[in-house]
Amino acid sequence: MMSQRDPKTFTENFRGLGKPAAGSVAAGTLFVAMFGLSGCSEKPAAPPAGGAMPVSVVTVHEQDVPIGNEWVGTLDGFVNAQIQPQVSGYLLRQNYREGSTVSKGQVLFQIDPRPFQALVDQAEGQIGQAKGQLAQAQAQMGLAQINVNRDTPLAEQRAIAQSQLDNDKQQLAQTAAAVESAKAQIATAQANINTAKLNLGFTEVRSLISGVAGQATIQVGNLVSPQSVLTAVSQMDPIKVFFSLSDSEYLALTKRAGSADLLKSASTLPLTLTLADGTKYGHTGHIQFVDRQMNQQTGAIRIAAVFPNPGNLLRPGQFGRVSAETHVQHNAVLVPQAAVQELQGIQQAFVVGPDNKVKVVNLKLGSQVGTDWVVESGLPTGSQVIVDNLQKLREGVPVAPHAAPPAPAAAPDAAGR
Repeated sequence: MMSQRDPKTFTENFRGLGKPAAGSVAAGTLFVAMFGLSGCSEKPAAPPAGGAMPVSVVTVHEQDVPIGNEWVGTLDGFVNAQIQPQVSGYLLRQNYREGSTVSKGQVLFQIDPRPFQALVDQAEGQIGQAKGQLAQAQAQMGLAQINVNRDTPLAEQRAIAQSQLDNDKQQLAQTAAAVESAKAQIATAQANINTAKLNLGFTEVRSLISGVAGQATIQVGNLVSPQSVLTAVSQMDPIKVFFSLSDSEYLALTKRAGSADLLKSASTLPLTLTLADGTKYGHTGHIQFVDRQMNQQTGAIRIAAVFPNPGNLLRPGQFGRVSAETHVQHNAVLVPQAAVQELQGIQQAFVVGPDNKVKVVNLKLGSQVGTDWVVESGLPTGSQVIVDNLQKLREGVPVAPHAAPPAPAAAPDAAGR
């Protein structure tokens, strides 16, 4: 308990402190500061706790995984037909709408038929004339035959001179030749009629296939010839996708198919197509054509795949990515892509050591499988790979590992698969 003091004595003592020595000002101030700090806190502050950092880990294990390859493909029509006229003439009409579907045999353009109709009429007149000449020659031959039949017994009886019979026979031979000549003229005239009618039919420029007709390249009123390209028609269901395989990829595909001839095992190699917007096409395709040789300049072989194309959604000239499972890798070690970091071209991952401390390992990665990488070396089976807080980790940092939650199921793509 504080003892009772005289108020006057206390006041005088306090006034005596009013003029302190100059050298004691700083010491007094430090004393007051230290006294104030001591009075504000009941006990010293504890240092921050140095606990282990919680991290999510995935335990790697071996499993069989299908390994696929992907190639850039160019789409093209299953059949592409250039529409060219077979006769020359002025273009009178365009009978189709550009970009529409046309049928085989449909008239797309009309060339002026009048010159060709005139040639048909001329050929028909020539065949009529040839038939008249044939009838005349046949009549003359009949008369010559009658003379020969009449004069033969007379010459044998020496009733007429032998020269008379010889003249009759010569006349018969000449008329027979005239008959054959008239028949040849009729055949020629008939061929001219057929050609004229064929050319007349060619004035109607028809589509030779069913498909989608493109833009007309020549306008109505222009003079066209067999060298003119009027438009093009493409059959697009199914549609072709061309891509190239390297030598090693080709060998892997043939091994996967179980045959040196990919066409014989095409049904065992389903192909998928990823469109330019990243969505997967809703139909699978198969190999339809394999080139006969490798391109010596590129070291690749050309492949044509066929995909169903109902509704003509896909169009020639588009690009896509064709993928296929080339083989199955047995006992593959997978690591999530989120756990891999790259430092100066070296792939690394953080694993939990036996003492629950971070250990950095270098990886040699293989193929990509979904959201994982195939690890070829650097990560033994059973390793606990850290998948989060990677930016905060360093070699030797203590961690508190816990199992990472399972990855969410992949959402269906635009094709609904």
